[in-house]
Amino acid sequence: MALRWKLVIDSANAPVIADFWAAALEYEVEDPTALIEQLLAAGQIGEAAVIEHRGRRNFRGFAAVRHPDDPFDQVSGVGLGRRLLFQDVPEGKSGKNRLHIDVQSEPGGLDKLVARLEELGATRVREIDKGPAGHWWIMLDPEGNEFCAA
Repeated sequence: MALRWKLVIDSANAPVIADFWAAALEYEVEDPTALIEQLLAAGQIGEAAVIEHRGRRNFRGFAAVRHPDDPFDQVSGVGLGRRLLFQDVPEGKSGKNRLHIDVQSEPGGLDKLVARLEELGATRVREIDKGPAGHWWIMLDPEGNEFCAA
């Protein structure tokens, strides 16, 4: 049986970058409110471990997005399929990503995709045109992480 996985991405502001990627990928931001309420009520975490973002309670320094069609745990809100987890780290980005996300458009839809990503806060860096081998844009998310739009 194949293993489950999630891609963990260091961030400066996990809830904000999760909002960007949820919109970019048309994923859903996970809602751990029910789990947080249970943990607070049981005294397993304190209020200092919690923030509020867009009317939801979230764990300080963490946010995740999941594919809307994949299963998820009803209590924790944690996705059980395709998932990105953002975790705040104290240091800033220091070099080129060694791993990146490719966001793929429908055939002939690259210009529309790139424009939508820019409206969400992404920045174009460089266009790559390899003719029949492919055409894409290298872009930056709002925290400066490289990704490709193809």
